[in-house]
Amino acid sequence: MAGLKTFRLCVILGLCLLLTAVGCRGRQHAHVLKQTDNDMVGSHNAGAETWKPLIDEAVAKLLGKSSATILQASHTSIHNDGSLVRAICFVGVENKSGEVIGDFKEQIYDHVNTLVGQDPQFRMISRRYVEAALAELRCSPDSLVLPQRQRDFQMVLERQNQPLDYLLFARITSGTTNSNGDYQRDYLLTLELLDIQSGESISESAMLRKGYHKTIFGKNKHYDD
Repeated sequence: MAGLKTFRLCVILGLCLLLTAVGCRGRQHAHVLKQTDNDMVGSHNAGAETWKPLIDEAVAKLLGKSSATILQASHTSIHNDGSLVRAICFVGVENKSGEVIGDFKEQIYDHVNTLVGQDPQFRMISRRYVEAALAELRCSPDSLVLPQRQRDFQMVLERQNQPLDYLLFARITSGTTNSNGDYQRDYLLTLELLDIQSGESISESAMLRKGYHKTIFGKNKHYDD
């Protein structure tokens, strides 16, 4: 009899633990990250751990190259110290990768815009002016490489006292390698700075490779010696 009671008690305790575990699975938990905390690594697609280093590297390379090779355009303003400032119109982020980037598209735009705008040789035209001009002309950012569209775009911005020197494009692409359910995705972020006066452009890219695995042993299987 005592053994039966013990068995029943164990069964009841086991059911309670199971119900508690099932109940906890449906609950949402959160915590505030400290500056020293690492970014969470996305298990199925790119996240902060991918886009942030890509942006930082691509912008740094573009600014480094532009400082050495950029040509003086006709529309420039002058700082009090006499240095030239060139106006850049960042027209958007084009996603040609193998996955939907969701709200990170806005984050990428703002992060690139902020980093480039911190360089003293550039002045970023407000996104509100850019989007209003595109809407007025009913054109896409891609069409701004066409001479007539480009002139129309310039005229709209100049009416708002926003003359520009350069167009800045951002493009995201990816390449995927599959291996029995596991896969590697190579993410490439390319920034192109187009001189609207000469038509010349400079571009820089940054790449980050990321492995996705069905099991915790996938990394060891594909990448460890």
